[in-house]
Amino acid sequence: MRSMTGFGLGEAALGEGRLFVEVRSLNHRFLETRVRLPPELTDHSFYVEQRCRDWLQRGRCDVSVRLEGQALPKPNIDLQRCRAAYATLCKLRDEVLPDSEVPLTLLATMPNLFDVHVALDASVVRSALDRALEAAIAHLHEMRRTEGVSLARDLAQKLSGARELRRRIELGYPVLTARLRKRVEERMAKLLQEVPLPVEPTRIEAEVVLLSERADLSEELTRLEGHFNHFAALCSESQAVGRRLDFLLQEISREANTIGAKCQDVELSHLVVELKAEIERMREQVQNVE
Repeated sequence: MRSMTGFGLGEAALGEGRLFVEVRSLNHRFLETRVRLPPELTDHSFYVEQRCRDWLQRGRCDVSVRLEGQALPKPNIDLQRCRAAYATLCKLRDEVLPDSEVPLTLLATMPNLFDVHVALDASVVRSALDRALEAAIAHLHEMRRTEGVSLARDLAQKLSGARELRRRIELGYPVLTARLRKRVEERMAKLLQEVPLPVEPTRIEAEVVLLSERADLSEELTRLEGHFNHFAALCSESQAVGRRLDFLLQEISREANTIGAKCQDVELSHLVVELKAEIERMREQVQNVE
């Protein structure tokens, strides 16, 4: 089991400098990847996103790439165009503001004088991106696995609590028939006091049997135990199981709701409420699982 939150950093040599990749991930229902690249590498944005999808399965992942050192070729300067542009600026100065200074920094704001986006060999860039990204993802997975151990431990404790509540409901369920019988007998006795009519004992027995069948929890309790076993098995897997755990908890919640609807006993209803609360806590924690 792995968490969806984590951070990873990787680097690789590129030219005379280095390329750094940072990957941060947060909780998300699906996989959402956002890539930020330097202007010189924007053509590789889709490639980085696809590589992330090869290694990640769930979460909102922010990938940031930066360059340090002389990773890019030096920019080309068109000296002839620069001289012509500066001469034009000086001529304009002489017309509007003679004897004033024309700073050379103005040339940096003029387009087409400096070719700063020198094209890099695509294979060289992608090779460096692969190495740095793979290292960053490896660190990310390691952090996710570490946090996943804590998540698995917490979910195991919550599952144990849910199992105990289910066991207590199962133990209390046989008493329900006796309580139903007593309730029917008390109601019949009250009615007979108001309207004296002959009532056969088999009639009361039939009513008790009918109510017992409607309140039968055996199937729901059996399915609930099966779902708990499946949940425990998924928690022990090393692959991405968050979405499957989420779907399974929906089934567990349905069974708990059915038990609550059928249960006409105050004490058992309190246990069902506690069971639903435990299931909801499990659902909140599962939102952190990849």
